[in-house]
Amino acid sequence: MARLNSKAVVSAVVLAAVVLMMAGREATALSCGQVDSKLAPCVSYVTGKAPSISKECCSGVQGLNGLARSSPDRKIACRCLKSLATSIKSINMDKVSGVPGKCGVSVPFPISMSTNCNNVN
Repeated sequence: MARLNSKAVVSAVVLAAVVLMMAGREATALSCGQVDSKLAPCVSYVTGKAPSISKECCSGVQGLNGLARSSPDRKIACRCLKSLATSIKSINMDKVSGVPGKCGVSVPFPISMSTNCNNVN
């Protein structure tokens, strides 16, 4: 009987650990604030105020790519990118869509206002 109780205790501890890990993952989900701050150095380029992409822009794009590893985070990033793009006057979406490639980053979805973020994986 004691053996059964110890198995139950071990099972409960493992379940609690899994729940805590899942809760921790949700707490570290990507936010639009993070997306905005990572991409802020790119604004001058995508609005035509700077002739080329800065190192800071590429660093931010690479950092964002590192943060958006899971499908839910990429969906959030997509939504945040679209929201950010609508808030910037004089934005050139052709330049925006080319930024990841110019920074050596492969993005698993098209950077476009017509992208359905719910379909991003």
